[in-house]
Amino acid sequence: MDNPLHSALFGAVRALLRPLATILIRNGIAYGTFAELAKKVYVDVAFEEFAEPGKKQTISRVSALTGLFRKEAKRLHELPSAGGAGAAERYNRAIRVISGWLNDAKYQTEAGAPADLVIEGSDQSFAMLVREYSGDIPTQAMLKVLKAAGSVVDTDTGRVRLVSHAFIPSSDPIDKLHILGTDVAELVATIDHNLTAEPGLLFFQRKVSNSAVRADAVPAFRSLSAEKAQALLEELDAWLSRHEVPHITDDESDGQYVSLGIYYSEHQGSKEK
Repeated sequence: MDNPLHSALFGAVRALLRPLATILIRNGIAYGTFAELAKKVYVDVAFEEFAEPGKKQTISRVSALTGLFRKEAKRLHELPSAGGAGAAERYNRAIRVISGWLNDAKYQTEAGAPADLVIEGSDQSFAMLVREYSGDIPTQAMLKVLKAAGSVVDTDTGRVRLVSHAFIPSSDPIDKLHILGTDVAELVATIDHNLTAEPGLLFFQRKVSNSAVRADAVPAFRSLSAEKAQALLEELDAWLSRHEVPHITDDESDGQYVSLGIYYSEHQGSKEK
């Protein structure tokens, strides 16, 4: 391939698609279905992000940008986007509830730890926490979501206790796949930003890795990295909570979304394919 940039990009995309193809094949998604989705995303992105300055995007220009026939570009543009809003809503609201529990003094003990909460009937109740931090989702529905993820347990006194400071869906594959869509997309978007941004406007993007770690040391590093990463994320979550605009609701037009993610990976041998 004569173009070094294209060669590097194709190599990066091939590496990116390998784990994605594994997930798709495992879940019974044939190539034709994926190809149709890829074409739909191409058309949507061309419409939303590549209009000429000061002009409305046209089917003809989208056709030229994507290499699709005008008729095909028009058909794809008119298709509704795939769903997934339900999983996104559960994920975001569960995170808000846990963050409020960790950072709002109303739901803490005198020592500053998350308090065991009665379900109903008190200012310091799980129902009040849910209403304040997740909008109109029913109390029992949120309780079910957090229990399924292993984030909370019932106490012997009839209260609910926060036992995990993170929301990690443990049983619902739809919720887990939502994380694939949001977190991987954010990482790729950060890399895209850093490819084009001025040096002083780059986003933080780092990782630490070592291909010669002793096998008997890996479990210790796995535990150490989880402990350190969780502590950092809780510190940053508390900082963000102190800097929220007042009365956040589902319509967060007055606020700005920011995130910082940490992931762990391990495998034997070289990662190159």
